[in-house]
Amino acid sequence: IQYHWLNNNYRAFQDFTDSLTSKKRKKIIKERRDIKNSGIEIMHLNGNEISNMQWNTFYQFYCQTFYNKRGEPRLTLDFFKHIGKVLPEQTLLILAKKDGYYIAGAFAMSDQNTLYGRHWGCNQYVSNLHFELCYYQTIDYTIKNKLQRLDAGVQGEHKVARGFHPIQMT
Repeated sequence: IQYHWLNNNYRAFQDFTDSLTSKKRKKIIKERRDIKNSGIEIMHLNGNEISNMQWNTFYQFYCQTFYNKRGEPRLTLDFFKHIGKVLPEQTLLILAKKDGYYIAGAFAMSDQNTLYGRHWGCNQYVSNLHFELCYYQTIDYTIKNKLQRLDAGVQGEHKVARGFHPIQMT
């Protein structure tokens, strides 16, 4: 099972939240408000805008996520840098900064119809930051770029509460 978010021709993120039940809408609005009020700055960068320092920082976050789960990162720093150069418009890096320092990042790739969100990491825990970068920022990006869906991958029934649908893959 994978979890996909479908863009029903939304014009803005609020159009999406307006389509949800009151309970789901309130939860998302509260989670987003908490991040906004925490002083975290969020930026979206396409491949050709990402500096070596930003790639290096994201890669540390990415690796730490695997190490925390007793796994080994499968992608290399050179891979991320290369993909950003050869597919700059399809590469998206979302970075979060607090007090002048990067604290988290999420990596995604797109094609003509879909944003594929897969990798995330951080160097400090902030409640709801994972949801903001991996779900809400990618949903917002999907809407603004008129993509049809966001594929958030496997795992996580918690995605359903945030507007994603379980899709049985064959």
